[in-house]
Amino acid sequence: MEDTAPNFQHSDRIAVDRLRLWLQMLKAVRHVEGVLRERLRSGYDTTLPRFDVLAALHAQPEGMKMSELSQHLIVSNGNVTGVVDRLVADGLAERQSLATDRRAIVVRITETGRALMDDMAAAHMTWINDMFGSVSEADAARGMSIMLDIRHGTQTSDEKQSATG
Repeated sequence: MEDTAPNFQHSDRIAVDRLRLWLQMLKAVRHVEGVLRERLRSGYDTTLPRFDVLAALHAQPEGMKMSELSQHLIVSNGNVTGVVDRLVADGLAERQSLATDRRAIVVRITETGRALMDDMAAAHMTWINDMFGSVSEADAARGMSIMLDIRHGTQTSDEKQSATG
């Protein structure tokens, strides 16, 4: 009787497992983001992008240039501009020109924005803790290590590709 199973090399099986890992990671991220989006909408009448911008500004009380903010969030300046416009209109953030360079604009969180972000950050931590409740401390540490390995490996691959490309 002939074996009809694919004859995978060990490296092929690893590649398939890595692909399956990526797909599971993607599904998990989409699930968590979906839950967070709904909870932010229903609990705070806000969006995940607004939360992300406020969180970045909350962590940098001295403010951030728009270019720094977009780099930090890994989105385009155009995407950040629209979110910041709405946060400013709602009194949650403010724009200010730099004294050293009038063309450069710094965005800062307002006291109202800080109070809202304090509340949302506490709720966010609770939501994440609840969703990840079945993940042990050791598994969380290993998961973080894997994510950092992936990011480091991707950066190294991108640098190698840029050097040869």
